[in-house]
Amino acid sequence: MMMFMWLIFIIMFITGNMIFVLKHKHLLIVLLSLEFIVLSIFFFLLIFLSYIEYDMYMLMVFLVFSVCEGALGLSILVSLIRTHGNDYFQGFNLL
Repeated sequence: MMMFMWLIFIIMFITGNMIFVLKHKHLLIVLLSLEFIVLSIFFFLLIFLSYIEYDMYMLMVFLVFSVCEGALGLSILVSLIRTHGNDYFQGFNLL
């Protein structure tokens, strides 16, 4: 059962990274793939900390930082859509 959970974590992490690399034209898809990677890391931490019977306090800290990261990404997405009209990366200059 434990190997099945590790396999699920590895598949989730690799899938999130592949989506991040292959679908990089839209900012929304990039942000969703990053959130999927964060979710897989949370799943890994949950399995690891429960396996070593450690306190789950670090999971709360990790969730707080991941929510802050998601809110920051969403605010950047909204500001880019308001200024440029879409979320394509080639539509604006990053410099």
